[in-house]
Amino acid sequence: MAIDLPLIWALILAVGVMMYVLLDGFDLGVGMFTAVAESEEERNMMTATVEPVWDGNETWLIIGGGGLFAAFPTAYAIIMPAFYLPVLIMLAALIFRGVAFEFRHKAVRRPTRLFWNGAFYGGSFTAAFSQGIMLGGMVQGIQVEGGAFAGGAFDWLTPFSLLTGISVVIGYMLLGACWLVLKTEGALQAKARKWGRMALAGVAICFLAVSFATLSVDPSIGDRWGFSMTEINPARFLPLAPVPLAGMALVLWLWRDLSMKQNKVGGAPDWRPFLLAAGIFLSGYIGLGVSLYPFIVPYEVSIWEAAARNNALMLMLVGALVMLPIILAYTAYVYSLFWGKVKPGDGYHAH
Repeated sequence: MAIDLPLIWALILAVGVMMYVLLDGFDLGVGMFTAVAESEEERNMMTATVEPVWDGNETWLIIGGGGLFAAFPTAYAIIMPAFYLPVLIMLAALIFRGVAFEFRHKAVRRPTRLFWNGAFYGGSFTAAFSQGIMLGGMVQGIQVEGGAFAGGAFDWLTPFSLLTGISVVIGYMLLGACWLVLKTEGALQAKARKWGRMALAGVAICFLAVSFATLSVDPSIGDRWGFSMTEINPARFLPLAPVPLAGMALVLWLWRDLSMKQNKVGGAPDWRPFLLAAGIFLSGYIGLGVSLYPFIVPYEVSIWEAAARNNALMLMLVGALVMLPIILAYTAYVYSLFWGKVKPGDGYHAH
């Protein structure tokens, strides 16, 4: 039986993007929450939860972008021109945020410290919002003629993409709050639980709003789900129904966990909210995959039409099968090395 290399590479890229969303998503969420920290000590504790891992988390963004370029060059040549501006804004925000990680600890004067603190949470918000804008721009479709991008420089800027931008911001804040529940204790953890409940309510609303808005983007999406604004096709909808139902169940479970007192008898363990939040993201991600399949450039170019030649895909697959387990093992090792609660004064910049 012939190996479907384009489909295998599409799955590898999907895993890479999902890893980036979950891992860099929580540290961008923590970055945004530093804007409401009550003191510099509290802010330093929040940043200390992500300082050992944040730069490694962004490795997955490189894997996603590099993999798209290598495995699906046609898609890369169409997608990049369609999103030049939001991509540049996102990269600038990530760079500025990375610089702020270092400089905010070295700032002595109050105005300078305020500037770098602002750069840190501003960069976190801008990067998250830019990613959401690009997601919306992808879902609403890209204009293609003759195998090349044929739209305008601001086609990505629509009410739908603004909705997805805000949704990704709130989703990352949920991941960030659940990460703080895992990594902190006491008053800061209690605040994180409250922030998590607020973000979770926003995620539930955005989940429904984006789902219904997506149905109006392209008729093929509703046909695939067997669902439209006026009727439901049970034969198509029921096999896919577990995906959104699982998402809804995880939302209710996470609300229950975030409402519990920390580490009391019969209470939820501190690690579970983050896993539940990741599960909510995964259910939405699978739903997005179902909606867009088999297109890699919605609704113009399929996975197979955009793929590189099979001999190139096979050669890269050999490299990926060697390197991806190493990256995963190293990531797991780093997280296990810095496992445990953050205490006041922690962080590799602390004096």
